[in-house]
Parts: sequence; structure tokens; C-alpha cells
Amino acid sequence: MFSPEGPSLRELAVQALSSVERGYDLLAPKFDHTPFRTPDSVLHAVAAALARTGPYDDGLDLCCGTGAGVEVLAKVCRRSVTGVDFSAGMLDVARRRAPAGEPRVAWVRADARALPFAPAFDLVVSFGAFGHFLPRELPGLFAQVHSVLRPGGCFAFPVVAPPRPTDLAYWMLLGFDTVMRVRNAVWRPPFVMYYRAFRLGEVRAELDRAGFEVGHQALPEFGLRSDGSPRVRMVVARRPDQAGGSGRRG
Repeated sequence: MFSPEGPSLRELAVQALSSVERGYDLLAPKFDHTPFRTPDSVLHAVAAALARTGPYDDGLDLCCGTGAGVEVLAKVCRRSVTGVDFSAGMLDVARRRAPAGEPRVAWVRADARALPFAPAFDLVVSFGAFGHFLPRELPGLFAQVHSVLRPGGCFAFPVVAPPRPTDLAYWMLLGFDTVMRVRNAVWRPPFVMYYRAFRLGEVRAELDRAGFEVGHQALPEFGLRSDGSPRVRMVVARRPDQAGGSGRRG
């Protein structure tokens, strides 16, 4: 399914009937051949935007999967890069595909809702993972990110503008979320993956409550919608610098 190298329909069905962690352990060897992986165009655009605000010293890729976001951090962080994920299978693939002899990269297995780090990072990024968190979990998740950033540090992630009801994609995402809610109502363990639950206005409010200074910028590579709004934004949430600095390091 998706491509000759991607998972079959049967493999996806087995994944969908598993827990999130077990499902991604199963999917990991073929994950990079599915549409679930963040497109390179988005990764490159975020890397370019971060390069304009950096450099940074130490970066963390939250829910790193097979490590595509770690490659973004390696371009903008001068000292160290860490990928964290709770799927052992995804981390195994990430380790294998990482550039040989790259001493700056570390991989840590942990739950994003209980990060095992001190305030050790100047930059945290995340790509495509937020659908795995229920809205009620966002305050705790954002508090964890806030806790691992140094004062002045930045939490950045891309957000795609939601499709309108006149678009086929709107109904496809609505249908997918509906199927997942029915599945989770009748089957255990739950598999949390909701594409329509992560709304920019609500996310900004939760980031504010977690203590971030929140802004966003358009990613010009993707152009504008018919109403003039960006197709893709990068949210930039900064932990206030206690010393009154800008938060940019170096």
C-alpha cells in the first residue's frame, strides 16, 4: 500500500488494532514509505526558517520517529541533537539511518508526557506527532517542553491550514477521525490518532497557559490560500528569557 516498499493493507490493519506504541513498533521498518512521514518540503522549509533565527546550541526532536526532524536540527544546532520517542522500533530505524560517525546525535526512549531531561535545550521541534495526544493532554505536554528548554529557548513546529468544507480533504479527515473514534469506543487498547483535534487557536491558548510567548510565521515556500492566509505556518513558542535576552543563542 502507498508504494511497493510501504506497508500492506493487512499490516496497517494490525497496526490500527494495536496500541500507539506497539503499532509504531510494527510500522517502523516501512514508515518512511508512507504518507505519515512529514514531507521533505515541510522539513526543508522549517530548517530554512530556523536558520534565519539561529544558530542554536542544543536541540531536541520531540516524538522523533525515524529521525527526519533530527536532520533539521543537525542543520541549525552547533553542539548536540537529541531524538526522543516512546517507540523502540522507530528509534531502531532512526539509529540505523543516521549518518555514520555523527557524534552529536543521541537517541532516547521516553514518553513525551514525562521527559527525562533537565532544562538542557535551546530548541525543541516536533513534526506530525500532535494527533497522538488528546486535547486534555496538551497542557501537560507543553509544560514538559517548557521544563526542558533553557530560558529564552524556542519550541517550533509547523501547522498546515485546515481544509475547508468545500475541499475533499476536509471530508476525508472528518471520516478518518470518525472511524478512529468508533474504533476506540469498541476496541482496547486505544489508538489515539486524530487529525482534526489540533487547532491553532486552542494550541496557542494552551501554550500561553504553559508560560510561553507565542508567535508564528508563514512558511513562504507554500504560498497563500485564496483569502490571503498562509497555507503553512511555523508556530514559534519561546520560554521567556529571565535575563531579558532575545532567546537566540550564539
